[in-house]
Amino acid sequence: MRSLGLDVGDRRTGVAISDGRGIIATPLTVLASTGESALMEEILTLVEEHKVECIVVGLPRRLSGDLGKQAGKVTAFAEKLSCLAKEKCLDQLDIQLWDERLSTKAAERLKARGDGQRGDQHFRAKKGTRNQNPAIKAEVDAIAAAFILQGFLDSRHLDDNGEP
Repeated sequence: MRSLGLDVGDRRTGVAISDGRGIIATPLTVLASTGESALMEEILTLVEEHKVECIVVGLPRRLSGDLGKQAGKVTAFAEKLSCLAKEKCLDQLDIQLWDERLSTKAAERLKARGDGQRGDQHFRAKKGTRNQNPAIKAEVDAIAAAFILQGFLDSRHLDDNGEP
C-alpha cells in the first residue's frame, strides 16, 4: 500500500511517499501553503498520480504530549482534506494523524550531516534572527515528512511484541 506523509506548516508542506510495499518513506516534494484549498487540490493530485491509499498527517504535539494551537489547525486541515477526498470519490483514501514530535529536529540533523555540518548550527540562527536559507528549510520539510511517514510505516510492521 502506497502512502503519503505530510508535514503541514503555515508556509510550506513537506511531502514524502512510501514505496509500493509500504516499507520505506522517501522525501517527495514541498508544496507552498499559499491557500488551503489549492494545497488540498495539489495533495489530492499527488494521491491520484501515485495511486496513494493512505495519507499520514504529522500532528504537532508539545513535548509534554499536549496539543497546542498548531495541532488544532492540522487536525482541521486533515478533516477538510478527508471531506474533499470523499467529494472527489476517493473514498478508499485513509487519512491518519501521527505524532510528529521532534521530526523536524531529526530532519535538520540529518540534513546537516549530509551537508558536512556539525549539529544543527546550519539551520538554527541565534534567537531573534532570520537568516535561514528558504531552499534548505524546504528540504528539511520534505525530510521531516519522510520521518513522520516512516514512523507510521514502522508501526504497521511491528507485531504485538514490538518485533518486525
